[in-house]
Amino acid sequence: MLASPLAIDVRRGAVASLGDVLADRRIATEGRIAVAVGPGQGASIVADLDLPHSEVFQVDDGTVDAATELGTKLRAGAYEAVAGIGGGKTIDVTKYAATMAGIPMVAVATNLAHDGIASPVSSLEHEGGKPSIGVTMPIAVVIDLDYVRAAPERLVRSGVGDVVSNISAIEDWHLAGRLKGEPVDGMAVTFARVAAEAVLHRPDSIESDAFLGVLAEGLVLSGMAMSVAGSSRPASGACHEILHAVTQLYPGVGNHGELAGLGALYASFLRTRREGWPEPRLEEIRACLVRHGLPTLPSDAGLSDEDFARAVAHAPGTRPGRFTILEHLGLTEDEIARSVADYVETIGR
Repeated sequence: MLASPLAIDVRRGAVASLGDVLADRRIATEGRIAVAVGPGQGASIVADLDLPHSEVFQVDDGTVDAATELGTKLRAGAYEAVAGIGGGKTIDVTKYAATMAGIPMVAVATNLAHDGIASPVSSLEHEGGKPSIGVTMPIAVVIDLDYVRAAPERLVRSGVGDVVSNISAIEDWHLAGRLKGEPVDGMAVTFARVAAEAVLHRPDSIESDAFLGVLAEGLVLSGMAMSVAGSSRPASGACHEILHAVTQLYPGVGNHGELAGLGALYASFLRTRREGWPEPRLEEIRACLVRHGLPTLPSDAGLSDEDFARAVAHAPGTRPGRFTILEHLGLTEDEIARSVADYVETIGR
């Protein structure tokens, strides 16, 4: 059986219907709702909602401690459901807290920075790292394009890098299937691939409502792919190992989607050089990232070539047990440095 949200609402003005979604889907029939808001647009959205019996909680950061604190409050309050309103950190904290409290969670996204909107995973800061923690996926997803448009453009463009990185993650999963006998779920692959391909070839960008709708739906599909797989495998391979390595070694450099896209492009470059992957496919990914103003070179993300090479060497250690092109090739530090130099020369032309 396929786990999926009961409701997915992506359009302008969608937030105004949140109360109806909660009532019509029998998520909360009595109206006792907790609302978790981030430091961005969340509070202003709450002011526009018709949820008279709701109680609002502020989420200030994306840590395990913040999520545990919210979970404790939710358990003590006997709420029917909780709505997480904000960006990725707020939604990840709320998913974890809702799972801890044993109540359904509604994701109300104010930007499209990454595919955590509908995923069964929370990425939370904990003791210097940012582990991915399994949680219950949202029971409903609401994405109001009016609020997405009000978010910083960089955060919206970031979602393009994250969803397109699915292409690289799928290749890594198939590699693990061929060489390690790892089971590959065809439905999860289908969801993840369709999400990426829908964005990859579109000529329009975030100025278009049509593009924003496709991007939002693609990010939701990525989350559903992870739910089907029971892990982040269909949307997280070498691309995200590199992303996590960069965030561990160089905190504050780049954001999730920017680094996921950069990691996917480098991993795809390795496949063309070492595994005979089609070069036109690499160019499709590069062209998409360029079209949306996303990093394609380490310097675009504020990294030196040496910094990036160090992150690539560190990357396999971020996800022990996950087999990707990086583990398969097992490059030495000198080989990684030469590979990064070749990558920069080739992609930078």
